[in-house]
Parts: sequence; C-alpha cells; structure tokens
Amino acid sequence: MTELRPAATRPAASRRGGSGVIHDGWWPVLFIAPLLIGVAVFYLWPILQTFWFSFTTFGVFGGQTFSGIANYVQLVSDPLFYASLGNTVIYTAIVLLGVPLAVWLAALLNTPGLRFASFYRVLFFLPYVAMPTAVALVWRLIYNGDYGILNWFLSLVGVRGPYWVSTPGFAIVAVSLVGLWSSIGFSMIVLAAGLKAIPPELYEAAELDGATPSRRFRSVTVPLLTPTIFFVVIVTVISSFQLFDLLYAIMGPRNPATPSSMSLVFYFFQAGFVDNQQGYAAAIAIAIFVLIGLVTLVQFRLQRRWVTDV
Repeated sequence: MTELRPAATRPAASRRGGSGVIHDGWWPVLFIAPLLIGVAVFYLWPILQTFWFSFTTFGVFGGQTFSGIANYVQLVSDPLFYASLGNTVIYTAIVLLGVPLAVWLAALLNTPGLRFASFYRVLFFLPYVAMPTAVALVWRLIYNGDYGILNWFLSLVGVRGPYWVSTPGFAIVAVSLVGLWSSIGFSMIVLAAGLKAIPPELYEAAELDGATPSRRFRSVTVPLLTPTIFFVVIVTVISSFQLFDLLYAIMGPRNPATPSSMSLVFYFFQAGFVDNQQGYAAAIAIAIFVLIGLVTLVQFRLQRRWVTDV
C-alpha cells in the first residue's frame, strides 16, 4: 500500500507553475530592490535628467527654457570642443603606451625565484591608490620651470628646460606622462593576475622545443594574455576620457596654458560651473557619454582580430 503523508509535509503545490517550475514569489525582487533603487536614483535618473537639460537654456538667476537642439548645434561648431577632444585623445594615446610596459613589468615580476617581487608590486601600485591631488602637487614641484628637479637635471647637461605646465603644447604632454606613470601599477597588477592563469605546462613544452625566453614571451605569454590586455585597454580608455582632477590640480584654472590644454570633462566643468551655461554643459556631458560608448563598441568589434580565445 502507498503510504499517505500528512498534507503539511507535501511539497507546496502553490509554488509550482503549470510547467512544474518552482516560483519564489517576490522574495528575489525584494532582496535586489535596494541595488536597483540605487542604480535608478544615482545612475539612470541623472543620465535622463542631463539628457533633458541638454535641450534647455538656463537663465542667469535660475530657471530654464526649452531650446531644442540649439546646444548641439553650438557644440558641433565649437572649436574649443574639438580642441578638448584632441587633448583627450592625446592623453589617452600616451597613457595607453603604458600597457605594453605593464605587460613587460608583470612578466618580469612573475619570474620564478625573483626576490622581493611583492615589494616591487606594492611600489608600482602606490601611485595608483594615491590621491590625484597629492600626486599633482608632487609633480608640480618636479615640473616647476624655476626650481623643479626635472629642469635641474636638464641643466646638468646644458639644456634649459621649459615651463612644462605653463607652455601650450608641453602642458598636455606633461600631464599625460603623469597619467601614464600613475596607471602602470593598476595595469601591472591586473596583468599579473592574468599571468597566473597561464598553465606552466605550456612554458615547459616551449622550453623543450628549444624556445628562448624572449620567444616564449612572444609566442606563449602575450597571446594567452590578450584577454587581460583587452580588459586593461578598455578600462584605461574609459578612465582617460574622464580626465579632470589630475589636469585641474596640476595646471589650475588661471594657467595660461589651460585654454589650449583642456580635456572634455574640463571643458564641461568650464562651461557649466564657470561660464554658467548648464544646458550647454549638459550637451557636452551627453557627447562624452556617446563618445565613450562608441569607442568602447569599436574596441569590442576590433578585439575579435587580436584577442586569443582561451
């Protein structure tokens, strides 16, 4: 005979749908609701609000009026916007030069038997975790045209150094070198984690085949590290397009080289908080958002040609 169980011990039929799948009701939604609310309030709503502001013009004493696409028409014909975009591209390109250097350093610090490897990693990573303002103050002293240590070293070989952060043309390059220096640590740590995922048997097989260390680096390390390199490039490009605090702290608003060295975010700050053109600043912010999205999309399309599937 089939044993009958009490109704209380049977599976709850009300939790099963017609297909036999157990439904948990609203409990999962309740648990993730704080996260969804935070994303909606602090990310989604500001984006939508900024998009609306980009179609308006703010008055001197507050208030706003709908102006259609006037801000975008002004943006398309604004030479300062294109100059800021060019400076941002220059900064991004120079900072990206640190990725190959970070690959080489990560591989070097991953050498078996290397003493004090963890200590070296900490030294390289310290500039990344330091406050940008503190980093900027140190580099302002280094770049100082009158008593900076960089010009002092150049004077030892008979070269008179320029005023690095006060001369148009030199300023954005000088700031870009600081960005490269401070980002290498982060890239190196991420790439070092990617190196740990490469099976050591591949190096042993390559060594048995007679591959030299440089050939093992080119034929084993770099191809298998390309997914991690791709991630580092994506993060570096996105952060470079958001350049502001380092540039502002090194150069300042009254620097004679500032107008020719502004980044896109610096120009957004200038338009919105100095010139009191909040609607136009919102249009610049939307343009930055779109540009980052397009650049990231292009990188994802191009990664199929050079990223190795592991």
